[in-house]
Amino acid sequence: MTRRGRHNPADDCPGLFDEVEGRVAPSPGVAFPTHPDIEDYARRVRLSGGMSRHSGDAGELPFGPIVVKPVPNKIMFMSFGSGSSGNCSYIGDTKSGFLIDAGVDPKTVAEGLAAYKIPMESVKGICVTHDHSDHMRFAYALLKKYRHMALYCTPRALNGMLRRHNVSRRLKDYQVNIYKEIPFAIDNFTVTAFEVMHDGSDNVGFYVEHDDRAFAIATDLGCISERVDYYMRRADYLMIESNYDLNMLRFGPYPEYLKARIQNVNGHLDNKVTARYLADIYTERLRYVFLCHLSHDNNSPEVALEESRGSLVAKGLKVGTGTNAPGDAGCHLQLVALPRFDCSPLYILRPVSR
Repeated sequence: MTRRGRHNPADDCPGLFDEVEGRVAPSPGVAFPTHPDIEDYARRVRLSGGMSRHSGDAGELPFGPIVVKPVPNKIMFMSFGSGSSGNCSYIGDTKSGFLIDAGVDPKTVAEGLAAYKIPMESVKGICVTHDHSDHMRFAYALLKKYRHMALYCTPRALNGMLRRHNVSRRLKDYQVNIYKEIPFAIDNFTVTAFEVMHDGSDNVGFYVEHDDRAFAIATDLGCISERVDYYMRRADYLMIESNYDLNMLRFGPYPEYLKARIQNVNGHLDNKVTARYLADIYTERLRYVFLCHLSHDNNSPEVALEESRGSLVAKGLKVGTGTNAPGDAGCHLQLVALPRFDCSPLYILRPVSR
């Protein structure tokens, strides 16, 4: 106990795991700032004379036994490429994780994760959204090199991959059947595949749950269907397609049949559609939006971001950049356009006190 008005060193004790939600990991090799460990803090309290006067043990702390709270759960996210040249991203926690799609070569994936000291041994599998080449072309190469990994996809998606592409039939040796609307587990994550509208053999998005939070992924879709809407509205973090600017597409170099395919209900999402939808579904729960699969010829990160940001700002929301810039603090949500050809930073997504 301490007398009224007397300074108690325990008041200076920071939360052991205090960290800004949604912060981007520092450059590889640079550690996050950390608080002093609990043993060092206890030693300093003892040396300061802050012991109970009723304590018979000089090592007893004035505020009783130290109770260490569990580390707040966190989700880590990283993209290795997002666009028609190749799509692949990582979702994980401190124990393990998995890939969404496999359209990027194994070397890029391994080096991208290694830069943040995440070993490939902790990557438990690949969840494939559909059978188009830019989402699965390196699936077998990854599975053959890292044999502990599994391939999670629907039976129809697997058949589509084997039928449409020059890929080893041994791909099926690694496959785990999944079915839409039936959750399955990958270590600490619960994953549910849901229907999206696209022109692959079988197309899914993924709703990824981790403790009390959720990450919804919908890439390559021509419209916001009922099932997409159902899962998107329940997510804390979104990865959603913002594929093309309509004027750039209409007056661009693509042949008419390809323009029609892209605009079809089973094609891709217009920036304006994505922007209006984000403003419509926003709640205080939504913290991060990652715009994905931007067209190289009919879009740009600046155009896509401007469209979505404008729609959100018009609703009275303050939108951050997701870069931990000073202006990002206090924003309602963070908006990021994922790079087409390069690795993104590793995003650390922590729970937020509301």
